[in-house]
Amino acid sequence: MSRLHRIPDAPKRLLAHDSAVRHGVLDEALVLSRAECEDIVARALKLSKADACRVSVGSSYQTNLRFADNQMSTSGITDDASISIASVIGKKRASVSTNDVSPEGLARAVTQSEALARLAPDDPELMPELGPQTYASIPAWFDSTAALSAEDRAKAALTALDPARRAKDLTVAGFIDCSASATAIGTSAGLFAYHRSTGANYTLTVRTNDGTGSGWVGADENDFSRIDFAGIATRAIEKSRASRNPQAIEPGRYTVIFEPQAVSDLIGSVRGAMNARSADEGRSPFSVRGGGTKVGQAIMDSRVTLLTDPADPQILGAPFDGDGLPTGRQVWVENGVLKQLAYTRFWAQRKGVTPTGGGGGGFGGGGGGGLKMLGGTSSLDEMIKGTDRAVLVTRLWYLRAIDQRTLVYTGLTRDGTFLVENGRIARSIKNFRFNDSPLFLLNNLEAVGPSVRVAEGGSVVPTLKARDFSFTSLSDAV
Repeated sequence: MSRLHRIPDAPKRLLAHDSAVRHGVLDEALVLSRAECEDIVARALKLSKADACRVSVGSSYQTNLRFADNQMSTSGITDDASISIASVIGKKRASVSTNDVSPEGLARAVTQSEALARLAPDDPELMPELGPQTYASIPAWFDSTAALSAEDRAKAALTALDPARRAKDLTVAGFIDCSASATAIGTSAGLFAYHRSTGANYTLTVRTNDGTGSGWVGADENDFSRIDFAGIATRAIEKSRASRNPQAIEPGRYTVIFEPQAVSDLIGSVRGAMNARSADEGRSPFSVRGGGTKVGQAIMDSRVTLLTDPADPQILGAPFDGDGLPTGRQVWVENGVLKQLAYTRFWAQRKGVTPTGGGGGGFGGGGGGGLKMLGGTSSLDEMIKGTDRAVLVTRLWYLRAIDQRTLVYTGLTRDGTFLVENGRIARSIKNFRFNDSPLFLLNNLEAVGPSVRVAEGGSVVPTLKARDFSFTSLSDAV
């Protein structure tokens, strides 16, 4: 049930909703306001008879446009509101989620969460609910995205469809996904947190009609107007044509030039590995044999600094985690040295340190939005010109963990893999399967480019050139 059915001026909201559906427009009025979230939280807490209670409220309005085979295929709209009630009775805790936000639905969720809590086993890691907190104001809402229409999305898609149709030898497929959302948390201890944001994501794949070439480019922004749709189409088309008729070269260890999406695909696994508990218990690449952790040790190239910061203009994440704990700027690796690990509230209490935020999910207890690696000054063209022989990789996929102690993963390259020789792109090559670790990659750097926000994975990372990356076999996939 949409939350539109419970608000006092429902007829006005329903008219706005019907208009938005007809025109495919994102609308600020279709996302729960701070006042509405405060009202829901207050009513739920008033109904609660538990020893402690947490109310989490989410609302979203999402539009999308999909195109394939050189034609637009679907235009979708979804809107929803959801409420999660977590009740604590003694040392027992249980939660119930619902999208029935009517008074009756809210009362039913509160009652059910309390009934389940009485049946639950004791939680030895239960933490008390947080009281009032102070949060940064993150400007993650953009009217350019919130006011977007179906016509706007169609015009963006045509930047790829029109040149592909004219070319006759190309087939394009893409997805434009735009959203407006709001999240709130309230507790019986007096906490209330609210954050709203918009997002626009675009991914484009261009294939040559002979079935041998593929080019992929993507972008992700809070602000739709920042996405260069025409530029994305141009780059994807160029890459698809350049990747036709790939030739096989022998697997082995190569110098690699990873474009930002490929970097994000691999180093994203570093996020979860930063969990302090895993390191303390000897289950992490940041554990020391015999006990202890590698905090304070150089673990990567000195050009590597990894951080999370919800207020960073390239990230714009939520200023609080699922527990309502503030998520500020956190530096995890600085100039190659491991500065800290991520602590949940429970493990921080056990170790007598300050929690880093991220409870309820995220950065192994780290929070703070996407992982950012500070960039350098080397452009992609400069990396290519300064290279005798290397493999240029657009992106990776189908990654699977092999060894969590070293973070070795296996996966495949895709959508444009090229051989660089004597300072230029010599030819396209068949895709590889690789077995390697982001920790090895970040220890073998030769050049670092400027950092950009990638389309998939939520990271802000640079193009990287590194030596001795391990490709283990060939793949015939395009």
